[in-house]
Amino acid sequence: MHPILLQIGGLKLYTYGFFVALGFIIAIWFTKRNARFYGVPDQIVSDLFFTVLISALAGARMLYVLINLNTYRDNFLDIFKIWNGGLVFFGGFLGGTLGAIIFLRIKKMDIWKTADVLSPGLALGHSVGRFGCLFAGCCYGKPCSLPIAITFTNPDSLAPLNIPLHPTQLYMIAANFVLFLILLAIQRRKRFNGMVFLSYIMLYSVFRSIIEFFRGDFRGNFFFDFLSLSQGIGLLVSCIALIFMIIKLRSRHDSP
Repeated sequence: MHPILLQIGGLKLYTYGFFVALGFIIAIWFTKRNARFYGVPDQIVSDLFFTVLISALAGARMLYVLINLNTYRDNFLDIFKIWNGGLVFFGGFLGGTLGAIIFLRIKKMDIWKTADVLSPGLALGHSVGRFGCLFAGCCYGKPCSLPIAITFTNPDSLAPLNIPLHPTQLYMIAANFVLFLILLAIQRRKRFNGMVFLSYIMLYSVFRSIIEFFRGDFRGNFFFDFLSLSQGIGLLVSCIALIFMIIKLRSRHDSP
């Protein structure tokens, strides 16, 4: 793969950063279209996405640094070089969620309804952004002998070189796109505000946890060597989402 998309003199355009930015743009574009379905103004979507972007990047990078603390102990400035790869989705999810809640509280908007507006676009943008992982070689898989295995040969790649690996980046691209389609279907039949968002959390956690078993990069330990930190966080977040889902369904059923 090609971690550096374009180089002119000393100026480098990293493929990882390009696809993350492209995914963000696509997420905004789709969410603005989706917002019309809910009657949410376009400008609110733009302002909210900017808030989510900053808080999500900070959270995603912070969790990655904490997991790989030894790498940055003597290279403090490398913490800020996110164009080289190194973001953890659940860190970004937690950071972005916190930023969004604060923003929506200030704007006095319905948090659950707005979360539903955002969810399909986030899944679609995440699918596109994962191409950056593929080109950079981060989030790589374990050694694999299947025909679908991919081999990284570029010396700038973050993956081990010249070893056939599980294409976990492609697994995530496909999983997020399928999730996007599922959320669109749920959106058309949702029974309460927040159903699309809670479905997003639970389904993503399931997809991610399965794919994590094929990952070969270190992601921190949550339960001895069996579960990674991302799987642990996903399990906890998914359980919380399921509890909210049950509460909302029961309250809707019990209401006169």
